[in-house]
Amino acid sequence: MESYEVTKKLLEAKKKKGKSFADLGNLINRDEVWVASLFYCQASASEEEAAIISSELVLDEEIVAKLTECPSKGLGPIVPTDPLVYRFYEIMQVYGMPMKAVIHEKFGDGIMSAIDFTLSVDKENDPKGDRVKITMNGKFLPYKKW
Repeated sequence: MESYEVTKKLLEAKKKKGKSFADLGNLINRDEVWVASLFYCQASASEEEAAIISSELVLDEEIVAKLTECPSKGLGPIVPTDPLVYRFYEIMQVYGMPMKAVIHEKFGDGIMSAIDFTLSVDKENDPKGDRVKITMNGKFLPYKKW
């Protein structure tokens, strides 16, 4: 079964049961963004996590097995067409190099880990229009000299 088919079935089951990513995250003690990444085949669940989600959403065994597989991460070298996802791509195109420069000034030559990493999405009420607050928190990994 292809990743997009797994995602479709998971999202359908979630909708049928009226659950949010946060609801499911609470069941397995994981963040809602991590649960969403699991549904989009960008993370892998433990056997126990998969069993709990399966029980809550009444999933078939083929889907449960897919939840525990090591995923192929990333969408490939494409420009996303979904407007919301495209804006993140645009943000990196415009601010990626400036962010890199500031990180290097503050930390030195290295990268921010995407393995030792968390990401949260919060809503901030604002009278001029609600705001999306995204926090990325990754461990700094300096490049080794040898």
